[in-house]
Amino acid sequence: MTEVSVIMPAYNAEKHIREAIQSVVNQTYKEWELLVIDDCSMDATASIVKKEAARDSRIHYFKNRVNLGVSESRNRGVRKASGRWIAFLDSDDIWKVDKLEKQMALSGRYLNVRFIYTGSGFISENGKESTYILRVPEQISYRMLLKQNLISCSSVLIRKELIEQYPMRNDAIHEDYAAWLQILRSGEIAYAVDEPLLIYRLSAQSKSSDKKRAAKMTWDVYQAVGLSTLEKCYYFCWYTVKNLLKYRGIKAGFGNIKGKLY
Repeated sequence: MTEVSVIMPAYNAEKHIREAIQSVVNQTYKEWELLVIDDCSMDATASIVKKEAARDSRIHYFKNRVNLGVSESRNRGVRKASGRWIAFLDSDDIWKVDKLEKQMALSGRYLNVRFIYTGSGFISENGKESTYILRVPEQISYRMLLKQNLISCSSVLIRKELIEQYPMRNDAIHEDYAAWLQILRSGEIAYAVDEPLLIYRLSAQSKSSDKKRAAKMTWDVYQAVGLSTLEKCYYFCWYTVKNLLKYRGIKAGFGNIKGKLY
C-alpha cells in the first residue's frame, strides 16, 4: 500500500504544472503516488501530465467528465487514493525536496498525529522568490486558526480517514480553510514543520489575489462554521490585521521588483 497519495487538481495549468509535478518527483521520500485530477482543461495540461506519467508509473492522470471545481476535484482524488496519508498540491505551487520526508518524520514523534502542515515561502507569477517566510506555530488550535489561516492547502499532509470525514465542499468560500476549522473544532490537533517547505505561487487567478474577494470569503467561512455576529466581527479584525502584515512582508521580500507581483 502506498503511504502518501498526492492530490493535484488542475485546470488550464500548462504554464506551471510540469514544475509542480517535478517537485513531487524530486522528493527525498519516495513512497508516494500522484493523482492529477484534470477539471476539463482546454490547454496542454493533459498532454503534459501524460508525458510525465509515461516517465514515472507513480503519476496517474484522471479527467473529470464535466467541470467539478477545485473542491470536488480534490474529493474525487481522495476517493481514488490508495495511500494512508493524503497530501494536497496545487498545480502552480512547488514543494522543497524534503517536504514529505520531514512531515513523515514528524508523524512518528507524536501519538495519534493525523494532521500536519508546514510554513511557506512565496514566489511571483514569473518565478521570483520573496525573502519573506510565513512562520507557523508547532501546534494550532481552532481559536488560533480563526484569527488567520496559517494552514496552506498545498502544505497539508493528513490521514485519509480524517479528510474523508471532513471533505471540502464549497468553492465560493475558502473551501480548505472551512475544512481545517471543522477538523480542529472536533478536537483534532494540527502539528507543523516550521520551515518553508511549500513555495506558494502568487497568481492573478488565485482567490487570495483579490483582497476584497478573499476578505468576503473569509467572512463567509465564519458564517459557514456557525460563528455569531460578534464572533465574526472579532475574528475578522484579527484576520484583517494579520493578513495586511503578511502581504506587506511578502511585498517587501520581493525587494525592487517592478510591476504587479501577480
